[in-house]
Amino acid sequence: MIAIIDYDAGNIKSVEKAILSLGEEVVITRDADVILAADGVILPGVGAFGDAMEKLQAYQLVDVIHKCVEQNTPFLGICLGLQLLFESSEESPGVKGLHVLDGKILRIPESTGLKIPHIGWNDLSYPNKSRLFEGISEHSYVYFVHSYYLKAEDEGIVAAATEYGTHIHASVEKGNVFACQFHPEKSSEVGLKILQNFINITKKDTCGGH
Repeated sequence: MIAIIDYDAGNIKSVEKAILSLGEEVVITRDADVILAADGVILPGVGAFGDAMEKLQAYQLVDVIHKCVEQNTPFLGICLGLQLLFESSEESPGVKGLHVLDGKILRIPESTGLKIPHIGWNDLSYPNKSRLFEGISEHSYVYFVHSYYLKAEDEGIVAAATEYGTHIHASVEKGNVFACQFHPEKSSEVGLKILQNFINITKKDTCGGH
């Protein structure tokens, strides 16, 4: 069973629909026990960094997320969910992120002919091997909606990258923590394959006596 963390984020229903379409059981919840007992956990998100951190604190989900990571539950951040896993964001100065991973969220630099927010399809390159992109060819296209991007401190955790006015770390993998700046739930067959890969990781993990 996959638990989607409910903290009033915008894209929860579309993530749920995508997981259900893959035949997987899914629950939208902010119940700590349910989240900690799940085979895999997804932190979705659309909105502002500061507001999201406020909600996670109000619903007492910050410690729950850290416990999930500590107990090695496969964990997937999507869009804002990726950004929240890092230290801070230029969008909300002074607000601390979850700091599960090292790195900063920066604003996409202004440049002639470049629209911000970045909305649309971009292709991915793979600087490092990742279980999330198994069976997905390099330069596959995925769907982005964002004005801020990740600069991870450790390039070794970067699973996928793209270019949009700057070099963007589009996906990361460290241990059982995964995250995508793009929306797999809106990225057609490629996105569903990424979500299927995540589900497969949760299954392997369960079989291994998670």
